Amino acid sequence: MTHRFETVVGGKPLSIETGAVARQADGAAWVRYGDTVVLVTAVAAKQPREGIDFFPLTVDYQERAYAAGKIPGGFFKREGRPRDAETLASRLIDRPIRPLFPKGYRRDVQIIATVLSADMENDPDVLAIVGASAALTVSPIPFLGPIGAVRVGLVDGQLVLNPTYSQLERSSLDVVVAGTREGMVMVEAGAREVPEEIVLRAMAAGHEALGDLCRIQEQFRQARGRPKTPFTPPAPDPALSERVAAISREPIRALAAGRGKEDRAERLAEIREQTVAAFAGEPPEVLAQVRELVEKVEKEEMRRLLLERGIRADGRTPDAIRPIRIEVGLLPRTHGSALFTRGETQALVTTTLGTSEDVQRLDSIEGEGFKRFMLHYNFPPFSVGEVRFLRGPGRREIGHGALAERALLTVLPPPEEFPYTLRIVSDILESNGSSSMATVCGASLSLMDAGVPIRAAVGGVAMGLVKEGDKVAILTDIMGLEDHLGDMDFKVAGTRQGITALQMDIKIAGVTA
Repeated sequence: MTHRFETVVGGKPLSIETGAVARQADGAAWVRYGDTVVLVTAVAAKQPREGIDFFPLTVDYQERAYAAGKIPGGFFKREGRPRDAETLASRLIDRPIRPLFPKGYRRDVQIIATVLSADMENDPDVLAIVGASAALTVSPIPFLGPIGAVRVGLVDGQLVLNPTYSQLERSSLDVVVAGTREGMVMVEAGAREVPEEIVLRAMAAGHEALGDLCRIQEQFRQARGRPKTPFTPPAPDPALSERVAAISREPIRALAAGRGKEDRAERLAEIREQTVAAFAGEPPEVLAQVRELVEKVEKEEMRRLLLERGIRADGRTPDAIRPIRIEVGLLPRTHGSALFTRGETQALVTTTLGTSEDVQRLDSIEGEGFKRFMLHYNFPPFSVGEVRFLRGPGRREIGHGALAERALLTVLPPPEEFPYTLRIVSDILESNGSSSMATVCGASLSLMDAGVPIRAAVGGVAMGLVKEGDKVAILTDIMGLEDHLGDMDFKVAGTRQGITALQMDIKIAGVTA
């Protein structure tokens, strides 16, 4: 039996259907908005994956050429590896749903969003987020949703929900908001130096619109939803927890604050091994629990130090920025170069100018086009003292590069005044948090070193949040440990005049604007 529910978003009907197609998936949703149609499926493995300490979620977004009445180019005449735009859409779907799975869930979950029809007016990416939530909501997979997602534009001074492509070309703001009825869990935005208060208004308007999208998914679940697979997060033996805390808490607390990343990591590794050694002879699964419990104590102590004494793990106050060091023009044969260092995060950023023959040519379901400005972000393993194979850019590298590119795009001179192709490359040489924002700062410096007449300098910083009950700490310039153990990662970039890009990811239930 087919079930269909409909609501109105931005003055246009949005419908979700299930029960007619992809019936062997755990959950499926057919989402339509205008003449844009996206099919989203959700499937979970039958058994949990052994030997891992993370949630194995995979999200794949794919656009079929036939959706726009086209035949793919190239020799093989079929879709190949995902384009960067598809990779970015996959990340956009992943980020709001990932924190809403129960802690400790270890079954592989795969979300596949396929664009089946594209009307060249309505962007399918937000529909794919809604579809992913709906597919999970009606499935037996444990999911703490539903969530909704909308795009908000600022066209002729007015906020517009789910603007069309033509409206987005005139919009000075492009914000995607995803979240539950209670709060936002993800925000992604690009802007043309828009004041903070307007961005906050757009976020609030977006969140307000999520209620109806969540409501029809709840109706969806009541009409079609299958019983959820029972899942109880694994709880360690209380006696084991107490024993691990008794061994590790005081040594961790004695670390206090003010240590560097490497020194702190070495000492914490010693404490972990000493604690595990105290359980020699126990089964491997118990030793794995011991390691998890030591990390839990680390998290508790870092948060306690911050919330009770206002001191961070490296000794800073919540609003302090790490020392900044800048060097420009250090590479003699590049057009522009800058070395930007903030604490233990360092980006070497170069700018290269080319002619109109060097533009990147794009082929997508929206049509052919080109890019005259590219920013590529590289994250080699030595930047965090690790060893791994060098491969092509991963999803994270593509995402960080796109964020930094978006932050700088609005300050570039128009092509009629500056008819050059620009390529920026950011090589991260050291990383301890906020490397994408170091890229923004370094890229701004590198462009100026190359003589590009940008309208204004652009800076970027990552903000964090730690919340326990009514106690809240807002952190400026978070480092890697605070990103890992905190509740929010909020990257914001802009000029003195306003915001040019922001990206927010929440690990808790959500926040309000």
